[in-house]
Amino acid sequence: MATIRLGDKAPDFTADSSVGTINLYDYLGDGWGILFSHPADFTPVCTTELGTAAKFKDEFDKRNVKMLALSVDGASSHNEWIKDINEVQNTTVNFPIIADEDKKVSDLYDMIHPNADNNLTVRSVFIIAPDKTVKLIITYPASTGRNFYELLRVIDSLQLTAYHKVATPANWKQGESVVVSPAISTEDAKEMFKKGVEEVKPYLRMTPDPTA
Repeated sequence: MATIRLGDKAPDFTADSSVGTINLYDYLGDGWGILFSHPADFTPVCTTELGTAAKFKDEFDKRNVKMLALSVDGASSHNEWIKDINEVQNTTVNFPIIADEDKKVSDLYDMIHPNADNNLTVRSVFIIAPDKTVKLIITYPASTGRNFYELLRVIDSLQLTAYHKVATPANWKQGESVVVSPAISTEDAKEMFKKGVEEVKPYLRMTPDPTA
């Protein structure tokens, strides 16, 4: 089983889901994507996560990010579970959940960690760019629900740094100052970033968010 690393092409797949057959690349089109796995249907933490994900869908849409969940249960189980999620989370699940009963996708993306659980997936997150490369991988244990504010934050960083020669510092949020790429001289940075460049150290230059 190959390990997926940052910069690798996200493996394509076709699978059954809560909304019918889905091909990953066709579903993502020319946008960004987030694929996140869940250990099982009808489990408490997963129920809160999918409910939260549904409430965040508008925020993902604003960023041109398609959402796609996965668990190793079947499509009929997913659709029954969605009723519970909608009820207890006061929302509407409005994105597909992959039905990975044969664990084909889970194995493809190395979502099952045998020393944690031999049958259920861990809480994996893959953010996929428009060129279908993997830009972010986060793995949580089954006992820890994901922070969707953090997922939006890293998407904001990935999208900003994909199109501008900057990096984002610790705890950065959209609209805050960013780090000038080390590959750019301070002189060139001052020409490039018209809002100004602050040289804290020769290797640490800050500039206002170029998109703000």
